[in-house]
Amino acid sequence: MNRLLLALSSGILLAIAWPTYGFPAFLFVAFVPLLLAEQQLRLSEIKRKGLKLFGLSYLTFFIWNIVTTNWLRFADLFGACFAIFVNSALMALLFLIYHKYAKRQSQNRALLFLVTLWISFEKLHLGWEFSWPWLNLGNGFSEYISWIQWYEYTGTFGGTLWVWLVNVLVFKAVLSYQKEKSKAVLTSVLFKSIGIILVPILISVVIYKTYSHDGETVNVIALQPNIDPYSDKYNMTNMRFADLFFELSDTKLTDSTDFIIAPETYFAESTRLNKFDNSLLKNRLERYVDEHPNVNLLTGISFIDWFHDKNRVRKETNVYKPRPDTWYDDYNSAIFINTSDSVAQYNKSKLVVGIENFPYQSVLKPIIGDALIDLGGTVAMKTTQKDRSVFTASNTLFKAAPIICYESVYGEFVTGYIRNDANFLAIITNDAWWNETQGHKQHLSYARLRAIETRRDIVRSANTGISAIINAKGEITNSLAYGKKGALSGQLTTNNNVTFYVKAGDYIARISIFIMLFVFLIGFFRREKEKL
Repeated sequence: MNRLLLALSSGILLAIAWPTYGFPAFLFVAFVPLLLAEQQLRLSEIKRKGLKLFGLSYLTFFIWNIVTTNWLRFADLFGACFAIFVNSALMALLFLIYHKYAKRQSQNRALLFLVTLWISFEKLHLGWEFSWPWLNLGNGFSEYISWIQWYEYTGTFGGTLWVWLVNVLVFKAVLSYQKEKSKAVLTSVLFKSIGIILVPILISVVIYKTYSHDGETVNVIALQPNIDPYSDKYNMTNMRFADLFFELSDTKLTDSTDFIIAPETYFAESTRLNKFDNSLLKNRLERYVDEHPNVNLLTGISFIDWFHDKNRVRKETNVYKPRPDTWYDDYNSAIFINTSDSVAQYNKSKLVVGIENFPYQSVLKPIIGDALIDLGGTVAMKTTQKDRSVFTASNTLFKAAPIICYESVYGEFVTGYIRNDANFLAIITNDAWWNETQGHKQHLSYARLRAIETRRDIVRSANTGISAIINAKGEITNSLAYGKKGALSGQLTTNNNVTFYVKAGDYIARISIFIMLFVFLIGFFRREKEKL
């Protein structure tokens, strides 16, 4: 078959498998055409095989990236192009490395290397400064939660491994059929593939039908102010936002309300951190709590902290030096106000590349200047914190994890809140940058994965939507449509139990990295006498 057609087929299969519009079963065969193209190319006599393989792979992954994440262009065209082109190139590079390795090794060893290499790459995408794990394969099942209830044991890397096991099995069956022309081979692999797909699904369905947990009932309100971030959000004062906060809250407020949640950077007018305690904004929020003493307020806010002490300057805080002897920290924060004396604060710590973080600035800034600054409508270089904060309600029974926007895409990162005793998750976000596209829909969908992994109910407050209540099985039990102004009320059930995934984290990825390095070293020092 034409190698170009095979590469196109893989790209299309990956694209039509993706949430929230696709059917994830296509993921189980999506890599087979590209693997066949690589096999044909490797065994051919043509020149520049590596360059041609990279081009074919790039075509596959470019189709996947542009179809599923083209919505990034609404925030910034340069940022979208960078993410799509670079991520496609990195994925294609993985296949090029596999191609070079497979030339000298048996097919089985080469495929093992490819699977562990891919999983290692996904783990890298969760941790380095160009972090972009949006297309990690395990995310592809986020709309089919009845298939993946076992994520509480494996996290999304279990889904990635699942996808690759079936792809490898089908690929090897196709090679065997091409060699032996035996229909029995295809029948055998068909049943094996169905088994590998169906057994985890059946296990998941049993868990899905039987899972429950006991806990305290939390009555929550999620605000959805529906403010346009491109025109209105950064032109309104915090006091005007406070009026809107009370106005929306009062539409759903009852005597049993425990939490009111407002979205990321709801109070967008940068507030001096050292003056917040004496600010009119804090005074008004505290007065509202005094009038409703059972209520706990959790809201996003922008803080700025100017200082002149050079000893406070730390590389990891990402500070600017706008004028001589003056620096500042810029925070995308969540604050928590109730009847206690102090205001709790958490600073967003998983930052959006370019929009909130200048990656590897010591290397890149001398080369490209401030090209990555001020993308998507906010100022880059936010200051983070190392630990996950948990907000404890005034009754001490409810402990909320304040997850800010992009942080909800990171499974192991979210487990840090659970290990600090959070018994439900509160996601605050502003998904208005991407308009009515797959961007905000996928972001909501990925939150369902965090519910399953941690077995925690979720309240999600989004500026323009979709605000939602999600239970511990990943079911969306109530939601407020995108673009609708209002408040969403609902009930959560706390859970103090800890899942295996919360305890072990991304252990599948760590094991894969070890195996990948081990197999690579074997391949480096030893060549196979016979290759399939």
